[in-house]
Amino acid sequence: MKQKELDGYQEFVKGIWRENPVFVQVLGMCPMLAVTNSAMNAVVMGVATFFVLVASSFMISSLQHWIPRQVRISLYIVIIATFVTLADYTILATLPAAHKQLGAFIPLIVVNCMILGRQEAFASRFPVKYAVLDAVGMAGGFLFAMLALGSVREILGTGTLFDIPLFGKGFEPWVTMILPPGGFLTLGLILLFFNWVTKKRGEFLQQVATEREGL
Repeated sequence: MKQKELDGYQEFVKGIWRENPVFVQVLGMCPMLAVTNSAMNAVVMGVATFFVLVASSFMISSLQHWIPRQVRISLYIVIIATFVTLADYTILATLPAAHKQLGAFIPLIVVNCMILGRQEAFASRFPVKYAVLDAVGMAGGFLFAMLALGSVREILGTGTLFDIPLFGKGFEPWVTMILPPGGFLTLGLILLFFNWVTKKRGEFLQQVATEREGL
């Protein structure tokens, strides 16, 4: 029982850091660069992707024994598209301004390689419990990456965060940050920082292991 709980915990946390879909696997770059010009857009897209990934993983894992292997990809896309449609109309009804800004990128969640990849690599092969934990971890890691990129770009590009002014009148916004070049620049810097932290963490754990062996 303890081993299963440990495995479940690892399946949950791996998507946040060790196998983060953006900062490690470099997946989902289209929405990552296109809609993160503000923190609000990033959160809305991240939550929509979260819902689609978790819901589709739950359903596909539940139906894995009844899905013919020959047509599995087609059925995965149909299931994903169903949940994307639900997310799309929900955002349209509750957040019309955000829906207008995100435009076609919400329907494009259907072809997000991160979502289809998790169905093929994990949800279709493991029990529902682990499929959902994996989906929540991966979607949480994607949402974290979206929020990080969107917050940095909005703060530097407009001097606000969630449309709340952060600086005085003397602040000069760096308009480039809310344009496509700013997305590439910010993503590159965050990837550099993420890899540096990962490297330092690995060195620290290796040092601790060496010291324990010495004792």
